[in-house]
Amino acid sequence: MKNSIAQLSSQDAQFLYLEADGHMTHATALSVYDPSTRSDGKPPRFKEIINHVAERTRYEPLVRQKLVRLPLDIDYPYWVEDEFFDIEAHIVHVRLPEPGDWRQLCIHMARYHSRPLNMHRPLWEMLVIEGLNNVEGVPRGGYAIATKIHHAAADGASMMRFFTQLFDIDEIGTPAVKHSGRAAPSVSKMPSPGKIVYRAANAGLRSPFRTAQSLLKVAPRVYNAIQERSRRPSGRDRLVPNSRFNAPVSQQKMFDAIEFDLPTVKRIRKIVEGATVNDVALCICSGALNRYLTHHDELPADSLVSMCPVNLRSEQSGEAAITGNNISAMAIPIFTDIEDPLQRLQAIRQETYSNKTARSATPAQLMTDLTRHVPAVTQVMASRLVLQLGIAGRMVNLFVSNVPGPPIDLYMNGAKQLSNFALAPLGEGCGLFIGITSYRDRISFNVTSTREIMPDIAFFIECLKDANRELAAIA
Repeated sequence: MKNSIAQLSSQDAQFLYLEADGHMTHATALSVYDPSTRSDGKPPRFKEIINHVAERTRYEPLVRQKLVRLPLDIDYPYWVEDEFFDIEAHIVHVRLPEPGDWRQLCIHMARYHSRPLNMHRPLWEMLVIEGLNNVEGVPRGGYAIATKIHHAAADGASMMRFFTQLFDIDEIGTPAVKHSGRAAPSVSKMPSPGKIVYRAANAGLRSPFRTAQSLLKVAPRVYNAIQERSRRPSGRDRLVPNSRFNAPVSQQKMFDAIEFDLPTVKRIRKIVEGATVNDVALCICSGALNRYLTHHDELPADSLVSMCPVNLRSEQSGEAAITGNNISAMAIPIFTDIEDPLQRLQAIRQETYSNKTARSATPAQLMTDLTRHVPAVTQVMASRLVLQLGIAGRMVNLFVSNVPGPPIDLYMNGAKQLSNFALAPLGEGCGLFIGITSYRDRISFNVTSTREIMPDIAFFIECLKDANRELAAIA
């Protein structure tokens, strides 16, 4: 197969250029397994796991390609085949210290997530974690696998596709995804210096025209969104209040998570007409933040504002199979200033519905469209400015992302997956990310912060429990 030139897209590059000390832009997924479903009832050998990953990802370009940045960032980096690729350099294993409980696992994951990826090789790695001997719900002998992937290589949707390739639908090894058997498209070696300069110059010359085309394309949507916003009942502005979460982000990450019953969450959404599971999840986060900040006597009079990523991939167009990022986002108030949980859910439902109907994600979509045509040097300078000024913290108070998972049991190496969790990147000046994932009949709330911003993360987990119980009691 003929090699093709593979270059990092402008949106993918944002995650590369926004990386700095203490601000890593990778995500980490954590899956917990029960080996009792294997034929021998024992955990798989480490070599078995390596062989399984190697076999299932042989068609996945993300696994073997690395990034090469150009001198002075004259253009976006290129994806090239790692000629020295060794899968055993990407998969290692550790054992939890005693007592091997949930707290030990969270501490270990926070430290692991805090360490940057090696940017000179493919942007992923796995950690097999043994010794989960005192984690509630996990039988003795249970183990976990943490997978770290850089956001420059994949967004939440494409990460989910990557993981699905590793899973089976039964303990005997029936793949969850059937491969076509065709080899992955070859990734080229670096273009010649002349080709690199030509492509960089061509991109720079065409940038103003493409930017103008994008502005003309989205102008009617922006105008309609403004008009729709002006017709909406006012009384609530979009000022972002100051909070403890809008602070410098350190390297000392914190992580904790809690699972709730998904059918109960689905029942809760029925108490407000038109409400979605995502609305209920936002309401649980809002209720927990109300409790947490009230406890610290720091609850702002205005509602906290959350940035919620929006997946722009189209299943019909085949974009779901493309590695990289295709996302936008919308900033919405989550009504932490409303005490009554039912009224809070109603307000959130109205807000998310209005955002969708008024296409209020248009400003974020506009930025996404425009940055597709911005030269690499401009992106680098803009990213440095964003980091220095902590712009993310001026726009929102926190991030909340919901990535639904599979509703069926999954297996790997014959071991049944019990739960999955996730650790997310933080923005400079915005040190709280609540990632929401689901698996089977469970929905998990995954909290990533820093030691300075949320030293009492276990208390925040209790606040999430209380907020969920409060809504469940109404339902």
